[in-house]
Amino acid sequence: MPRIGAFICHCGLNITATVDVERVAARARAIPGVVHAETYKYFCSQPGQEKIAEAIRSSRLDGVVVAACSPSMHEATFREAAALAGLNPYLVQIANLREQCSWVHSHRETATVKAAALVAAMVAKVRRDQPLEPIRLSVYPRALVIGGGVAGMQAAWDIAEAGHSVLVVEREPNLGGRMAQLSETFPTLDCASCILTPRTAEVARHPRIELLTWSEVREVSGYVGNFSVKIARRPAFVDWDRCIGCMLCQEKCPAPAPIAFEHGMGMGKAIGVSFPQAVPNRPVIRREYCRRFQGRKCQVCAKVCPVGAVDFEQAESFREEKVGAIVVATGFDVMPAAQFGEYGYGEYPDVIDSLAFERLNSSSGPTGGVIRRPSDGKIPREVVFIQCAGSRDPDRGKPYCSKICCMYTAKHAFLYRQKVPDGQAYVFYMDIRAGGKGYEEFVQRTVDQAGAMYLRGRVARVYPEDGRLLVEGVDTLSGTTVEVAADLVVLATAVLPREGARDLARTLKIAVDEHGFYSEAHPKLRPVETMTRGIFLAGAAQAPRDVAETVAQASAAAAKALGLLTRGELAADPLVAQVDEARCSGCLVCRHVCPYQAIEPRDVAARKVASVNPGLCQGCGACAAICRSGAMGLHGFSGKQVLAEVEAICL
Repeated sequence: MPRIGAFICHCGLNITATVDVERVAARARAIPGVVHAETYKYFCSQPGQEKIAEAIRSSRLDGVVVAACSPSMHEATFREAAALAGLNPYLVQIANLREQCSWVHSHRETATVKAAALVAAMVAKVRRDQPLEPIRLSVYPRALVIGGGVAGMQAAWDIAEAGHSVLVVEREPNLGGRMAQLSETFPTLDCASCILTPRTAEVARHPRIELLTWSEVREVSGYVGNFSVKIARRPAFVDWDRCIGCMLCQEKCPAPAPIAFEHGMGMGKAIGVSFPQAVPNRPVIRREYCRRFQGRKCQVCAKVCPVGAVDFEQAESFREEKVGAIVVATGFDVMPAAQFGEYGYGEYPDVIDSLAFERLNSSSGPTGGVIRRPSDGKIPREVVFIQCAGSRDPDRGKPYCSKICCMYTAKHAFLYRQKVPDGQAYVFYMDIRAGGKGYEEFVQRTVDQAGAMYLRGRVARVYPEDGRLLVEGVDTLSGTTVEVAADLVVLATAVLPREGARDLARTLKIAVDEHGFYSEAHPKLRPVETMTRGIFLAGAAQAPRDVAETVAQASAAAAKALGLLTRGELAADPLVAQVDEARCSGCLVCRHVCPYQAIEPRDVAARKVASVNPGLCQGCGACAAICRSGAMGLHGFSGKQVLAEVEAICL
């Protein structure tokens, strides 16, 4: 019989506050095969790991059960400690006494009995464990970055500077993302373009970075270190290789068109670039506004182009690339106008959102940085800023804080007063969340120096009256109703995941949370990783973030990607599915239920059987559960092991 050791952790007070760990250890000693059992305050600490290693050597242990916190926290730690002591790391099992026992029970006797049962179950399992060896996988030394905003550019730059090639895929015609739309950044009021443009130029000319703008990732297959990616490039109807960027086409085009970059604040042409500093500085024809595509006789752009770059017959093209790691940096959207009927957003032209105000305030915006009312072009003398428009609002399905709104609203109020010294800014807020270096001080500057009037309360409605907008709200500090006759109303609308984020998540086989943001593997220990190994997260694709935090996380994602790319091969977890080919009937039902496309047919002795790609398999067990012939199993989770666990719990 295998010699088993049981190690019950106090986890500080996390476990011992509810579980009698000494009783659990005593119960463990009574289990046949358990030759060593002890408790310790923190087995995950260095002294705790040394205790486990010493017990393995002195008691000649064949298996180890550590009763502590979730395996996702420290399973790798305990496996490494066992390996250093000469024990196969896959002969270590974790009994989760924290998340599955002490944290969910308040009755000490009940929790202790349950804890002992969990330990007994893991002892029964480890007794039937087999030594396993990691799977070796090759690594293709190239990264894919999805998204060309500040997060994507920072990640790409860091990876390229470390010596690896990077492919950046951006669905807009140019790099920059949301930051390119900003006027200044808080709390230092640096020019956003002055910060962003140098990095954009560096990324564009870096010899190890390849840009694919106006493109989208359509398919992803393969596994960590060996991803195959299918990329679609939408037709720009301009041959960018021939185009010299003179912009005569944009200058001469007779067809006006709204530009998404200006967020409703300005118009452009049916052909052209989104903004003057765009990289790459190459035009795109938006066919929904182009007269030629509407069946009218207009080909002015083609006629004036000095190099004949306009190509009305251009079609969508595809290319396939191989990469070893993927960084997802798709950015964010803001809540659409249709969600705010009570504020008149989308109905009254002088009710705008924060991104529209950024474009009014930007020197490269439609008004040259002069803040004007959209309705008549006049300078607004009284501006009302409404925070938490959609955020922290369960009725709209957005109970979360959008995090950046308090600070950019303070920035807007400060900049407004700089440009309109005799104006007055009002800020309706729920509470102020300014958690960052210099953030609280900046909000105070907005009050003290810019004279912004902060009113704690919610706005009930906004409606026109005598050529202005009447804003009705409540000041909850004074308990009085407040009415402000405003010239302009600016909504700090909720930050949302980028349009198409869920579709991309399905393509990449990564998870999203209930709001559609990408989910990290662990919020503290693996904040930039996903549960799909080799795919990492950066920026507001994961949650609302400011620029500084976005850049920091992008560099973290790049560091994780480099950790893969710098290796010639990877050691993958061997806890994957296996096929008993003698029992396999070749029905391939398992192939249809596998969420990772890890199962393929192969011919063995003139018959078809299932075959598992260990690089793709994530060990979910769906195939083993569905297999009608019992041919599909899972390393470390055999039927005998599972039944033994159940039997141990029931005793």
